[in-house]
Amino acid sequence: MIKIGVLGFQGRVYEHIYMLKILAKKYKIPVEAVIVKKKDRLEGLNGIIIPGGESTTISVLARKFGVLDELKKLIEDGLPVMGTCAGTIFLAKKVSDRVVGEVKQETLSSMNIEVVRNYFGRQRESFEIDLDIQNIGRKFRAIFIRSPAITRYWGRTRVLAKLNGVIVAAEEDNKLAFVFHPELTNDLRVHKYFIESFVAR
Repeated sequence: MIKIGVLGFQGRVYEHIYMLKILAKKYKIPVEAVIVKKKDRLEGLNGIIIPGGESTTISVLARKFGVLDELKKLIEDGLPVMGTCAGTIFLAKKVSDRVVGEVKQETLSSMNIEVVRNYFGRQRESFEIDLDIQNIGRKFRAIFIRSPAITRYWGRTRVLAKLNGVIVAAEEDNKLAFVFHPELTNDLRVHKYFIESFVAR
């Protein structure tokens, strides 16, 4: 059984749980999805997803409930992790905001990327667009809601997709990051890629 945690403090938690259950059923992959809110729920995980939501809230609650440091250590030790939207911000080593510039926000500081919050605008500027994503496929319907952007990367990080020259998906060793919301679509390819190429490899 492949045990995948979804960090459950805030955001699109149940949407990811649903995607994992559908993935398991459709492709006969033995996946068990669990919500992680306490440190002991990290035990025995084969991978973890950090959902979209409010990145500052996720950071504060992860620290408050003792999850942040333990999760950071697990990722450093090789635990596969996928971040979507706010989850990508939470993975980044450097974070700034489109309006206020550099921000004092605690993150896992695990992935060699710099992220700008709200890069594509606020809620009313949300949009959908088809993307071609390396290793995943063509015409993935990407949903952008107050999405950040990856503006710089270094080390072993590789770009998977760009939108108008801006990086919107990347991977580095055991880490996978998307600035949009794959969990709000009916397309299982992102979650399938994470399970097959990161968790089960």
